[in-house]
Amino acid sequence: MSKKLNTNSNLYIIIYAAVMVVIVAFLLAFVSKALQQKSDANVAIDKKSQILAALCIRSLDKSMVEAKYAEVVKEEKDMDGDHPLYICEVDGQTKYVVPVKGMGLWGGLWGYIGINDDGCTVYGAYFSHESETAGLGALIAELPFQEQFKGKKIFDSNGNVVLSVIKVGKKIDGLDASSRCDALTGATLTSDGVDQMLKSCLAKYKDILNNNQ
Repeated sequence: MSKKLNTNSNLYIIIYAAVMVVIVAFLLAFVSKALQQKSDANVAIDKKSQILAALCIRSLDKSMVEAKYAEVVKEEKDMDGDHPLYICEVDGQTKYVVPVKGMGLWGGLWGYIGINDDGCTVYGAYFSHESETAGLGALIAELPFQEQFKGKKIFDSNGNVVLSVIKVGKKIDGLDASSRCDALTGATLTSDGVDQMLKSCLAKYKDILNNNQ
């Protein structure tokens, strides 16, 4: 008579667990591979919708993003492999879009800045975040915060970035309303992160924007 398999033994449990891990890992890898193309397409569309938002083109149906992007983004340049520049046309006028990236209170911040053809004035802005606090720092992703950047001056006459996010009521010598945006109440570190992100990233585009005038 054959020996009955002892399903309570340590060896059986270990082998069973190992087999299940292999099967689950295979299934997860298969599903991930099968969905990769669709996932990549969604990421690409999301990026394009963010660039369009910096051009004040928002609330598009997902099916319309690709066509609108192709219509307004005329050229994508990256002279040194690290500074993408999107040359666009909106209502017959040239606009530029540049990406920005930084750190907030809890994680990464990113966005896109739309710039008028003077290379110095904000046309539109889009920001998002990885994990900022809901109702506080997360408000950088909301339209009221982003709208205040429209028409603000980015560079001074010496090419320094003067576009700033400053706490309401705080005075800084040499900074006036033409370059000043209000920080979020109760989200000082997130606001500071946006301010530093803009100064750090936009400074790298001064010469690139001048070369495209």
